[in-house]
Amino acid sequence: MSFLPFFSLETWILLISFLFLFVMYGTWTFGVFEKLGIPCSKPLMYWGTTGRDHQVYYLADAVCAQKYGKIWGMYELRKPILAVMDPDMIKTILVKECFTYFTNRRMFVLMKHHSARLTENLQTKAEQDEVICIKDYFGAYSLDVMASCALSVDLDSFKDPSGPFSTHAGKLFQFSVLLFLFQGFFPFFIPLLNLLGASLFNKSASAFFKTVVENMRAERNNSSKHSRDVFQYMINTQTASHYKKDSQNSGLTDHEIISQATMFVFAGYETSSATLCFLVYCLARNPKIMKCLQKEIDATFPNKDPVTYEALMQMEYLDSVVNEGLRLYPPLARLERMAKETVKINGTTIPKGMLVMVPVYALHRDSDLWPEPEEFKPERFSKENKQSINPYTYLPFGIGPRNCLGMRFAMALVKLALVEVLQTYSFEVCQETEIPLQMDPQGLVKPLRPIKLKVAKRCTEAANLGNFD
Repeated sequence: MSFLPFFSLETWILLISFLFLFVMYGTWTFGVFEKLGIPCSKPLMYWGTTGRDHQVYYLADAVCAQKYGKIWGMYELRKPILAVMDPDMIKTILVKECFTYFTNRRMFVLMKHHSARLTENLQTKAEQDEVICIKDYFGAYSLDVMASCALSVDLDSFKDPSGPFSTHAGKLFQFSVLLFLFQGFFPFFIPLLNLLGASLFNKSASAFFKTVVENMRAERNNSSKHSRDVFQYMINTQTASHYKKDSQNSGLTDHEIISQATMFVFAGYETSSATLCFLVYCLARNPKIMKCLQKEIDATFPNKDPVTYEALMQMEYLDSVVNEGLRLYPPLARLERMAKETVKINGTTIPKGMLVMVPVYALHRDSDLWPEPEEFKPERFSKENKQSINPYTYLPFGIGPRNCLGMRFAMALVKLALVEVLQTYSFEVCQETEIPLQMDPQGLVKPLRPIKLKVAKRCTEAANLGNFD
């Protein structure tokens, strides 16, 4: 024992006890899936199964689906998560109550205002046959639409791409990896971190948007004029409940209004811009599909007639294209619910408190559900084929009582941009286009590097390519 450092007996007891507790704490949540008879990759102390099957978490879901089938377990650091891809179980989990967890015409007019700016700003690039970063254009359009519809703010991000709104919007979802790991390893410190003001979201970006929304709220409180936007709708619910003195339905608090307005704008901006970028990327890689879509656009709005909401929403091939894009690249890679009580679904016991995760990205690429899942095939969602799709196998916006409230809004935003841009322009892959895309391992579903394509003015002659479907 002479080679060991000299410590007192008490010190050795403390050191050994600390090491024992450290190891035990880092592993004591493991083993739950073995007891339930659910397959799971072998977890590492504290780290769990994070990054074990793939660096990108939603691609890891796809790998696990191939290894284990429709149900498997995982550990996000120390937290056990049950992954479910069985459609019948998904129906129960997302719709039943044992688990917790509006578009109007005025908003469409605002969307059209910004889509006109989008097509105008693409003109110079198209005339010069330039390669562009798609996110620069569809990101600016999405941010402008979200800001005007939610807050009645006209940003014009095309003129001011480095303005404070655009700059901070890009930072908001840059999560702190070290803080995420610390919270995952030691969740009992979360209340203290909250008291200290620590947040996974970018602190400067969060503070900027909180200040903007608070100032807007103060201005509206002192003004007799009322905007007709999402922010005002939230304020109205609070005001109405105040006058009614309804203790059961007290409306939103000031903090909730500010948080919801901020998340509506910037979560909507991120998901809508990413969806548009992925769609244009898929169309550029499949020029015949793009020409079929342009043919439907020309037939619906001949001579570049103004786009109307009613006609836009009735375009069948456009709907198929957008749905197929959302299948390949859903905005959210996962949906999560917490079991409020121990339940048994299709023979699988889910303990109370278990986090249940639906791996949407992997579900949408399951070859048992989608033949040739990696191929971009809008005909999957044609009028004839759509009826055969199980709604619990296609979840780009979730489903059930907590599905995406902005679904119709997002679909109108995306479809309008596609139609107005493709009326005038076409997109092509080029030497700078990354094929296949390398995906970002953090946050929402998005490419690691910006998508680059060539934009060109459309030929005037229409291609004769038969039916749209």
